[in-house]
Amino acid sequence: MISKKICMIGAFSVGKSALVARFVHSIFSDQYLSTVGVKISKKVIDLNGADLTMVLWDMEGKDDFADVHMSYLRGAMGFFTVADGTRRETLTMALRLRELALETAGDVPHIIIVNKADLDWEISDAQLADLEASGIRIIRTSAKTGLGVEEAFTTLAEAMMKN
Repeated sequence: MISKKICMIGAFSVGKSALVARFVHSIFSDQYLSTVGVKISKKVIDLNGADLTMVLWDMEGKDDFADVHMSYLRGAMGFFTVADGTRRETLTMALRLRELALETAGDVPHIIIVNKADLDWEISDAQLADLEASGIRIIRTSAKTGLGVEEAFTTLAEAMMKN
């Protein structure tokens, strides 16, 4: 069995834990519980006939770059930076964290998830299209409805297996 470490990074309250819960347990809760440190979850998926264990490191959200524990990224085979579509500033944070993560983890597969697609967004489609045109992979999700969640994790898994 193949095992891959994947980190979830992003600002405070963007939905990292909710995305992991939706993917691993197929659940969503409206109750917000802040992650302290890192929470590790696992899910085995069948990827083209091979079992892949995705070891998900759900890192606590920070709104200050200086407090982000990038050391958790060591050994990661891929990562997500997560933004909240209802808060424009979280996309700026996600882009900066992406750069810091690439410095720490190296050039590993990564995706920016813009979460909360079930709500009205401050982040525009044009803004996301510009980022995508520059080569940044972005997937729109809703941990609440499940929209795009499987796609995000499967897409990253496939990219890690090719890498």
